[in-house]
Amino acid sequence: MSTQDTKALADAIRRALGLVIDPELGENVVDLGLIYDIAIAEGAVALVQMTTTTRGCPASAYLEDAVRAAAGSVPGIGRAEVFMTYEPKWTPDKMNDEARRRLGLIDRRTA
Repeated sequence: MSTQDTKALADAIRRALGLVIDPELGENVVDLGLIYDIAIAEGAVALVQMTTTTRGCPASAYLEDAVRAAAGSVPGIGRAEVFMTYEPKWTPDKMNDEARRRLGLIDRRTA
């Protein structure tokens, strides 16, 4: 698989993960900055490294399963594996500006 093909698949996975909503915050896992890395391994295996907002997050299993299903649904992906990590620790700084605005962490009038 070429580098261009790998990048296209990783981009498609990122778009698919944009549909996975954190049930507590109501924002998608990409905008929240919960997705740390997406790689494509030999055999069209998606490798997704992610975190949750807290180590004991009650939605961890749900989010891991939802991310696995979304990544695995991308055409050209044979299987998806999800790796949960807490290093580096998630902070609100990892969110994009739109998610921060929607959650009231950035003043809509000044940003």
